[in-house]
Amino acid sequence: MYLSIASTTFQGLSTCHALQAKNTIRAQDLLAGEQINVPLRCACPTRTQIDNGENYLLSYIIAPNEFLSTIGEQFAVNISQIRAANELSETETNIYPFTTLLIPLRDPPTSTQATAPQPPPPPAAATIPVSPPSGGGSNRTWIYVLVGILGGGLILGTLILCLLFYKKKKKFEPAVSTQSFESIEKPSNKESNGEDESMDFLESISSIAQSLKVYTFGEIKFATDDFSPNRLIKGSVYRGTINGDFAAIKRMNGDVSKEINLLNKINHFNLVRLSGVAFNEGNWYLVYEYASNGSLHDWIVEKKIIKMNWDQRLQIAVDVAAGLNYLHNYTSPPYVHKDLNSSNVLLDAECRAKIANFGLARSAEGQEGQFALTRHIVGTKGYMAPEYLENGVVSPKLDVYAFGVLLFEILSGKEVSTFGANMQLSDILSEDESLTNLMDPTLEGKYPQELLHVVFGLIDSCVKKDASDRPSMDNVFKTLTRILSGKEVSTFGANMQLSDILSEDESSMNLMDPTLEGKYPQELVRVLFGLIDNCVKKDASDRPSIDNVLKTLSRISTSSVSGEWAINISENQKTIPS
Repeated sequence: MYLSIASTTFQGLSTCHALQAKNTIRAQDLLAGEQINVPLRCACPTRTQIDNGENYLLSYIIAPNEFLSTIGEQFAVNISQIRAANELSETETNIYPFTTLLIPLRDPPTSTQATAPQPPPPPAAATIPVSPPSGGGSNRTWIYVLVGILGGGLILGTLILCLLFYKKKKKFEPAVSTQSFESIEKPSNKESNGEDESMDFLESISSIAQSLKVYTFGEIKFATDDFSPNRLIKGSVYRGTINGDFAAIKRMNGDVSKEINLLNKINHFNLVRLSGVAFNEGNWYLVYEYASNGSLHDWIVEKKIIKMNWDQRLQIAVDVAAGLNYLHNYTSPPYVHKDLNSSNVLLDAECRAKIANFGLARSAEGQEGQFALTRHIVGTKGYMAPEYLENGVVSPKLDVYAFGVLLFEILSGKEVSTFGANMQLSDILSEDESLTNLMDPTLEGKYPQELLHVVFGLIDSCVKKDASDRPSMDNVFKTLTRILSGKEVSTFGANMQLSDILSEDESSMNLMDPTLEGKYPQELVRVLFGLIDNCVKKDASDRPSIDNVLKTLSRISTSSVSGEWAINISENQKTIPS
């Protein structure tokens, strides 16, 4: 409704976004007779402009395929005058259709200047020849006949339209498997109404032009060497060069507004960044940051990238978990990616992972705070959770399941389809030998054997059939971060008790991170590990209060590490003597 008011009633002198910003009434709640505020772009000449003979400022709506030069010729105005009136620099050459431009004029515009060329009129409708009336009764008869024909035609046309609409509503899109940078795209309808397409384009441009770089189609062609086959990455994605930097340029059709709007709102290192858009003849061109090492799928299946070690694989897993954790817990409302797979994880020059392809992403919130439901089951085989396949439930646990599958592929170096669609690892987690056999042989056993149970236990929990049994993405991210740091608690045992190894300074030193290279006060090591041991006592009554812990740490941090620290921490000591 706001779009119609802006583009039709006010002829583009306002925008849909401007109307929404100035009114509290939602578009779907607008009723006839409602009063709304309509901000219009208009201006009066400044004193300098009047002194230069510019007595009028015309608010002009830019039409498609118009340029500053053609508009200047139309109004007999110098381009530099138009730039000055709109505060455009010499380097700004792009103007965008359906936006306003101030035209400085000496005299009021003529009707031919201010009016855009009209489209050719439609062909005249066929008429039924009517013989000249011979009398009053014959006149009336012809009127009845004409009304009957027109009425019958109208009823028949209405029935045909209803039948076509009913058939169209019954169509549905089948589930498909997505690959690489490709997204699920609606097929272009060649018979769609041209006016509707223009309105969709206008709405999209008005909402994104204020915050994203809008490129011309010519700039996109130049960046890709006119879509040269040498620039093709995969599918409809090309490698482009813009301002000396590489970019991934993806050609799409159909409705891309959801993906654009989501990527325009989020900002995270592990989510691929959208930097600009272009539109031409029904196709959208999305400009993304460039990932020089391709997709994770290329590495797993085609082994295009150099052999990765244990730490590199874990870093990729941590990156993906961080990106999903951001979507689930740090966006409002929370979002679910819905199509996480190895093709939709890209690797940059440092082999850091970035999640791509948000064409299926949607809010996880349904009505009254419940999880969302859908009848349109779309995704990649092997990655879709049981509750989604069976009941269409959309929740963050959908991504957790897919992440478990992805982590398994990262460690095994094989696609999950080779192990079966319904992967359950609980039966093979009891033997180290079985887990070792699952690992990618190119690792050559160069990984911490003691962590295999931890990592595969995490995978198994992620792919539980019951969504409520799966961990949150936040817990997955924290667990992987601890594993990557090499200090996963489970390597010391689930119930960590250090009292047996605190009797010797040498043992305590061996527990310290070797990257510290011994650069710490060794006389305080037992103090710190004694504090740790007290904090993890099995009996809660034996643990110190948080106040005493803070006091202890404060004294350690301010200590000069001298004789004042003659401290003997016994097994049950809870305070530091003053």
